Amino acid sequence: MRILYNSRDSQFKTPFGTVNPGQVCRLCVHVPSSVGAQQVVCILQNDSGREAAQAVLSYEKTLGAYDHFSGNLVMDVPGLYFYYFRIYKKNGSFRLFKYGAEDTNMEAGSLWQISCVPDYDVPQWAIGGTMYQIFPDRFCKSGSVDLKGKLEPYTVHASWDEEVGWQPNEKGEILNNDFYGGNFRGITEKMDYIASLGVTVLYLNPISKSFSSHRYDTGDYKQPDPMLGTMEDFKEMCRAAHEKGIKVVLDGVYSHTGSNSLYFNREKAFGPGGAYWDKESPYSSWYQFYTWPDIYNSWWGFDTLPTVNKMDPGFVEYIITGEDSVVAHWLKAGCDGFRLDVADELPNEFLILLKKRIREINPDALLMGEVWEDASNKIAYGQRRRYFVDGELDSVMNYPFRTAIINYLRGLDDGKAFRETVLTIAEDYPHQVLLSNMNLLGTHDSPRILSSLLGKGEGSREELAKETMSAAEYAVAKERLMVASFLQFMLPGMPSIYYGDEAGMAGGKDPFNRRTYPWGKEDRELYAHHCRLGQLRKEQETLRLGDIAFFQAGQGRIGFSRSFGGKKLSIYVNLSEENWEVPAGNMLLGHNLRAVAPNWISLQNKGYCLVEEA
Repeated sequence: MRILYNSRDSQFKTPFGTVNPGQVCRLCVHVPSSVGAQQVVCILQNDSGREAAQAVLSYEKTLGAYDHFSGNLVMDVPGLYFYYFRIYKKNGSFRLFKYGAEDTNMEAGSLWQISCVPDYDVPQWAIGGTMYQIFPDRFCKSGSVDLKGKLEPYTVHASWDEEVGWQPNEKGEILNNDFYGGNFRGITEKMDYIASLGVTVLYLNPISKSFSSHRYDTGDYKQPDPMLGTMEDFKEMCRAAHEKGIKVVLDGVYSHTGSNSLYFNREKAFGPGGAYWDKESPYSSWYQFYTWPDIYNSWWGFDTLPTVNKMDPGFVEYIITGEDSVVAHWLKAGCDGFRLDVADELPNEFLILLKKRIREINPDALLMGEVWEDASNKIAYGQRRRYFVDGELDSVMNYPFRTAIINYLRGLDDGKAFRETVLTIAEDYPHQVLLSNMNLLGTHDSPRILSSLLGKGEGSREELAKETMSAAEYAVAKERLMVASFLQFMLPGMPSIYYGDEAGMAGGKDPFNRRTYPWGKEDRELYAHHCRLGQLRKEQETLRLGDIAFFQAGQGRIGFSRSFGGKKLSIYVNLSEENWEVPAGNMLLGHNLRAVAPNWISLQNKGYCLVEEA
């Protein structure tokens, strides 16, 4: 018989997940009576591995063959903690670590994680919302393109349908300087389309004046790229979004600038001055020169992206604290928050200042970070990140969910790993953060989801330029995407659609995931499917705010519930070859199913359904 403790089960631990400072956490461990345990002690360790506290679990009762020991754990200081148990009996003691069903040595497992976090105040509009991500140059073009002031050199495609530029130039350089002319006016004209998907949040990749099409090489933080339009065009786009109940989130790129920028100015596109040419430039202290001016710290070794000293007083004032700082500039122009590029490269102190400042300007502003792993315990550059325990971020990009969904749909997981991933994130994150995470399937940094669901989209640029998808392959990928997006919209968080995924776009990683939206050539069935999912999120408060609990995971089947305010929704997905009979209830959405008996339905392979329980 095994000692029983499950941190995700309320009979062993309450509350679920993280706790607030001073909040009582009730723990209970079930020890086989044959052990003869006299006492159980919870040993709490801080992030450095030092003991931070102990909680004595005293004998409470005996049920069946188990003695129950319970007690209270209280943490006063916000932080990331880990714990294990020591079992005391008459002739000594032993330890209980977290160990799996197949493990036999309870002292060889891992520690349980628990975070003590301050009260969270995530903007209500982000909780359970639906996001749409746009790569601005490639979504929609309206009218003529203003090239006056555009950083050179650049090329403009003659046709919206031309292949994206992927080949290096004669020097072997990848410049990413080919453009199609997507602009603010184009986004504004398509706001009805965006709203039809049930979207409540619009996230734009960088819009500041820059050299490249991706615009992560910022040229001027406070000016929109002239190809996108004027500041008035931006404001009009924000007004159109707000009229539809859609918030606007911008990409904040504060880890580096472009070499071709107002601040560095290596190419002299901004006239005289700049840190590259003038040691007395007001921007010189932003950068780290090893041998001025040609050898300097740059982002991942790309000399076109000089890294900034984030805590330089001049940089902090320019980006955050100044009266007309960058964040103040765009918030006052109409945006509602920021997604932070490479958040793990921004110091904790920078994030704290940034969060404080944007909330001073707009108490309802959102700050979301690009984090690819479990953000609750991430270590970056030798430092533990404190995104949640210090309240630095409201939410993060939820790549773990993407990986879990893809692995399940590709048959690399029978459903058990999916459950483990979802519950780990649910347990590790503050609840409001969990409900506000950007639950993505595709982004500008990953292959298109249709390609990923077939195991395509990786490889060299030469290989990806030749990669195709047959009609038969597309049919398989599309059916998988129907299931994947269903799961995406059923899970806690903010489902995010990368422009064109709802239209059936395929493609490998950068730059093939950044092709133009296929207006007039959309897969209407996929589009309608996403519209229905978005509408369900708006209609069902339980999908936006509900707790999650699994009742099935394995053998190709996934079943979980979302519960809120006395209402319960059940979600079923079947990827096994055998049909799965489930109670019908009030059917809200279903696919690949048939009725088999009164109040019962049979889910076939790739079948799914959302059921409201009576």
